[in-house]
Amino acid sequence: MLLSIKNILYATDLSKNSAFAFRYAITLANALDAKITILYILPMVDSAMEIPIITQMGEDRYYQLREERSREVIEGIKTKLYDFSQKELKGFQGESDLVSSILVHEGDAVDEILKTTEKIDSDIIILGAHGKGILSHTFLGTVPDKLLRRSRVPVLVVPIPKGATDADL
Repeated sequence: MLLSIKNILYATDLSKNSAFAFRYAITLANALDAKITILYILPMVDSAMEIPIITQMGEDRYYQLREERSREVIEGIKTKLYDFSQKELKGFQGESDLVSSILVHEGDAVDEILKTTEKIDSDIIILGAHGKGILSHTFLGTVPDKLLRRSRVPVLVVPIPKGATDADL
């Protein structure tokens, strides 16, 4: 039985390796007539950090400011992701149709990626690795490592190519 890949979840943190991993997502989507969902995860504020702030500001004011700021940050990240995807998609046939949506969630990266994978019925997860230096082959990175252990769909972890420079990004 041949497997069908029609829905690709590309998870990014907008790091230097994002472009390399996204190029794999684009290539797969283009070759397999699949769609890409781009996902960025905002980390949650540690509750231990919130308590002193809430004590100083008051709970209502703190949550109001947090909500306002969160919306601003999410819109800014969506704009960055859109610009990034348009830059990377130049030259691909049907470029505007490859990305079906851009999502920004808040929470634990692994949990949010897995929830989104299930929600959108993704066939594969693609993300970049951050390994550098002598131990790069030993330590994959916390998020990719946990995803590989917990995911029920294939996970493609794209390393930074050997010899890559910032100009390649």
